[in-house]
Amino acid sequence: MILKHIFTPLNNTRLSHLCGPTDEHLRTIERELEVKIAHRHEQFKVEGAKAKAQRALEMLQALYEIAGRPIAASTVQLMLSGDGGMDGEDGPSLSTRRADLKPRSQNQALYLDNIAEFDITFGIGPAGTGKTYLAVAAAVDALQRSAVQRIVLTRPAVEAGERLGFLPGDLNQKVDPYLRPLYDALYDLMGYDQVHKAFERQQLEIAPLAFMRGRTLNNAFVILDEAQNTTPEQMKMFLTRVGFGTKTVITGDVSQIDLPKSQMSGLVDAERILRRTPGIAITRLTSADIVRHPLVARIVDAYEAARLEDLPQIAIPEPEPELPRVGLPKARTPRRNPTL
Repeated sequence: MILKHIFTPLNNTRLSHLCGPTDEHLRTIERELEVKIAHRHEQFKVEGAKAKAQRALEMLQALYEIAGRPIAASTVQLMLSGDGGMDGEDGPSLSTRRADLKPRSQNQALYLDNIAEFDITFGIGPAGTGKTYLAVAAAVDALQRSAVQRIVLTRPAVEAGERLGFLPGDLNQKVDPYLRPLYDALYDLMGYDQVHKAFERQQLEIAPLAFMRGRTLNNAFVILDEAQNTTPEQMKMFLTRVGFGTKTVITGDVSQIDLPKSQMSGLVDAERILRRTPGIAITRLTSADIVRHPLVARIVDAYEAARLEDLPQIAIPEPEPELPRVGLPKARTPRRNPTL
């Protein structure tokens, strides 16, 4: 199918920003949507399958509207990563430093809705789907609205396939490398100065999972990150820390478990046990929800396909051969000898 469009009023600056350096943005759209885009001045022609050509045209129109200044390549990639929507999906508005923060897929919107509605929410999905980032954003929003008194962020201190040995420094210096992704999200959503002021007022706490034992967390927003690396005992211990007025979010990726092969993941175990428990929501995110570079979604899909191929085939038992029906020999009544 061939769709044609003329951008009016003509604005050469906007057209230049729309196309990108050496038509980089157009090539990105062509590659991701499998279409062909040709243009001459303000006249554009899109050729491809009907649905993809229509989406490419919508992408061009959306880019033209924001093309008052140069468009970053990451912006185009994020728009392509959305589930067909150019303006993001409907979801709760969050009060953070990022004014443009919004869910970019239906599953992300459902994830935020579940966090708002349920006291315990599981966010399970591959890397890049925003599990941790959206959870931290919801926590920052709750703190800004005074819905909670503090934010508690925790994760198990498990290396990703490496043994780093004994790390130098005090306790904070030892655990900081494991908690760095949480710091990054906080700095982005609150700003460096606000984060450190919140730490001083004890409104923010970041700690290893091992430090949660024996505590009761009231009026807090608690996030357990990298939950796939917990044991079932650790997961049960964490879930039983929940107190009154507390929101709890557990995030993890069951395809990246760093525990020993013989050890069951606490996240897998909890999903199996709690999936029908009232008051607990489980949100499944997929590669379609990834908002990083488009290659990340392809990498996740390729690894998942390879994992499915490596699973042992389930042997289907052959039908037992049907035995011939052999009847029992008929009992013969002995004949009487008439001469006797």
